[in-house]
Amino acid sequence: MASEIIYKYLSNEASEKEIQTLFEWIDASEENKKQFISIKKTWALSALTENISTNTTPVIKIKPKNKAAKYLKYAAVFLTLLGLGRIAFNFSQKTKSSKEIVLELGDGRTEFITKTNQSNLVNDKGELIARKLPGQIVYFGKAKDDEVIYNSLKVPYGKTFKLTLSDGTVVSLNSGTTFRYPEQFGINGKRTVFLTGEAFFEVAKDKEHPFIVNANQAAIEVLGTKFNVSAYPETPTVNSVLVEGSIQMYEAENISNAVLLKPNQMATWQNNSKKITTKSVDPDFYSAWTKGELTFKDTPFSTIVKIIQRTYDVEIINENSDLARQHFTGTIKISESSVENILELLKRDTPFEYTIKQSTITITNIQ
Repeated sequence: MASEIIYKYLSNEASEKEIQTLFEWIDASEENKKQFISIKKTWALSALTENISTNTTPVIKIKPKNKAAKYLKYAAVFLTLLGLGRIAFNFSQKTKSSKEIVLELGDGRTEFITKTNQSNLVNDKGELIARKLPGQIVYFGKAKDDEVIYNSLKVPYGKTFKLTLSDGTVVSLNSGTTFRYPEQFGINGKRTVFLTGEAFFEVAKDKEHPFIVNANQAAIEVLGTKFNVSAYPETPTVNSVLVEGSIQMYEAENISNAVLLKPNQMATWQNNSKKITTKSVDPDFYSAWTKGELTFKDTPFSTIVKIIQRTYDVEIINENSDLARQHFTGTIKISESSVENILELLKRDTPFEYTIKQSTITITNIQ
């Protein structure tokens, strides 16, 4: 029975209840812990053998800014062998936090969204307006313009979520994001939503009802298209990357300060200068998170730290000045890598030491 749950856990198929049962079983005895580590090693080596036989492409390429490029030909699954000691295990257990996705309803009620609490959402008239499913909520129907009610969805660090709005627009929400939206869009007028964090939008076409994303001091307006918006509060910019269709980014309080984007372009709003700049980009790079990947392209370590903190719900304190100056390029599959895996990978280029205390990681110089 324990072996079955362990394999489900390693394959990311275990339920929250099964994971809790597994952790309690491991803590019950030293023999159980040894059995878990043994099975984990066997599983990882088996996956590595399969990966090498079918794929010779490196999972991640580390390219520091001031050094020659280095290619690390280690599959991410192999890195699961790193850090199998007590510290690593305690950290893995800690990062599976009890934080849940919070839905704040327009009438003031608050609900926690979990994998098991599937239910229907009805309005005050008893009419069905949404279905809450594992990993997503699907809304439908339209409200009278004077009856539009806004809900807010808060996605904590370490999680992502998906919404289908009442007009058919699909919104993927990244970790650390708050999204405010109508339960049902009105019959007339614009479709307006509010974003703090990051989201990928697949907007349902409706020429008579423009779709507007308010993000910080900027706004993005569309009729029907696919695009990514990043507007985290700790960053003094708002980035919007267009995949298909067309969008317009403008200053929320001055709509004449605007730019029109074409596919494969990114618009960046600067909070301080109140300017919008554009450049050509690879949109796949900016939407990789929706496919469960972290991507870096000559990215400063300070930015990588913020991404890791949101993705894995941890705090990172960097006291290594050499590492702080480095830039990295690469791709990491989130489901196949832990924070320890990523740190061990980065250490191969810029040696450093780190300690873990609960969910806080402190990076230091080598003593």
